[in-house]
Amino acid sequence: MVSLNPVRVLKQEAEEERAEIARLSSFVGAIAIGDLVKSTLGPKGMDKILVSSGKNAGDVQVTNDGATILKSVGVDNPAAKVLVNMSKVQDDEVGDGTTSVTVLASELLKEAEKLIEQKIHPQTIIAGWRKSVEVARKALLDASADNSTNMEQFKEDLMNIARTTLSSKILSQHKEHFANLAVNAVLRLKGSGDLQAIQLIKKTGGTLEESFLDEGFLLDKKPGVHQPKRIENAKILIANTPMDTDKIKVFGSHIKVDSMAKISELEAAEKEKMKDKVNKILKHNANVFINRQLIYNYPEQLFADAGVMAIEHADFDGIERLALVTGGEIVSTFDHPELVKLGKCDVIEQVMIGEDVLLRFSGVPKGEACTIVVRGATQQIIDEADRSLHDALCVLAATVKESRVVYGGGCSETLMSVAVNKAAANVAGKEAVAMEAFARALLQLPTIIADNGGYDSAQLITELRAAHNRNENTKGLDMLNGEVGDMKTLGITESFVVKRQVLLSAAEAAEMILRVDNIIKAAPRRRVEDRGHC
Repeated sequence: MVSLNPVRVLKQEAEEERAEIARLSSFVGAIAIGDLVKSTLGPKGMDKILVSSGKNAGDVQVTNDGATILKSVGVDNPAAKVLVNMSKVQDDEVGDGTTSVTVLASELLKEAEKLIEQKIHPQTIIAGWRKSVEVARKALLDASADNSTNMEQFKEDLMNIARTTLSSKILSQHKEHFANLAVNAVLRLKGSGDLQAIQLIKKTGGTLEESFLDEGFLLDKKPGVHQPKRIENAKILIANTPMDTDKIKVFGSHIKVDSMAKISELEAAEKEKMKDKVNKILKHNANVFINRQLIYNYPEQLFADAGVMAIEHADFDGIERLALVTGGEIVSTFDHPELVKLGKCDVIEQVMIGEDVLLRFSGVPKGEACTIVVRGATQQIIDEADRSLHDALCVLAATVKESRVVYGGGCSETLMSVAVNKAAANVAGKEAVAMEAFARALLQLPTIIADNGGYDSAQLITELRAAHNRNENTKGLDMLNGEVGDMKTLGITESFVVKRQVLLSAAEAAEMILRVDNIIKAAPRRRVEDRGHC
């Protein structure tokens, strides 16, 4: 007689979800992530307060940056993790569009869920989506403009992109001021797109409008006691080396001595070693010594006697950037001065920002180096301003490399949606239904932007879609007046690279989740209880 009990292949505590249940579990997780961030979308989007737990318990962040929110939210659902990783990639790749990409992927999965209920196979949906992506990408490319040959027009494009990026952030009240800062900083890079040369320093106090661009490099450190406070024609030795061996460090060792004089001899020997090291450093003929690690009192005194400015405990990010902009190298041994490349700059001097004293390096070889000093009333405001400005700088750097621009305010999404719908009308079979679903998902982005502004989205989106069907391809949402407006006239411009990345990443992530038909959770590993009995 044949047993009807199913054969269990997996371990006892392993879990498996199959077919519809697995797919539903994926959809629920991904859609929940989209719903979490969609209220932050657009210029009238709301912020979230994130409160840390664990070792940083009580730390508070106030943000509407999609990547920051998702990075801080612990998720268990595997599909939700896919969307969180996707927003992180979007942030690393182009800097902006992190909320848009998450919301679009989530809306695509909502549409897919409805199609699966109608018994349309996931592979059919994916085939329709792939056709839709090609049509949407071509429509976006055809609608883009490239003004890189006309420098004045290109700078205006960059200003518009910066204003549009900042309009949905905390800096929207001062977007003109910060757009200027960001564009001037990126144009100083002369097309290299090396954002390492732009430093952001955050200083509490003052207001956001008091933030400024300093043409040079600022280091948040002070020189040692009795050392020069200003140096011209600086030759800078940048190091990562311990400068504390004048302290006896024989932890866990026992030293037997028969008098205090012996301890004194030990200390003298340690001091002599440190003096030799300082003499080796002085042979490099540098008049500025910057070390990543601490410099204790005795070597600091030796540097002061030699008239050398010594700066200790410069954070690694700081000295890496300093090495980049001054043309020096970070060294840790000092036996071959002839092989060491020193950094150079015209003047090093102290400057006051608020109540803090910083060092300014002026006239560095990498002339594009600059520092943006962000001021603000509280740490949370400054942190959010820093994130917003970083987004704007990344988008501008990406635009300088790929200079095409498209119109914002939901214009690009509506344009792609209308193009996909028109293409679907010429496709026979169930793939056409998937393409129409893709078009609906694209149209959800302007719908959510309108909803977040408290406007009648149903009215505005039908007007917007009708305008694009009449080939009025520059129409979008004017969120100040709550009506359909001309994005070209309003100067609401976005980077083509960002929009393309949003489209492709969201479609790929949604396709990956849609392909799932089994979720297997492995059995937890057990600690071996064997105590080693003989």
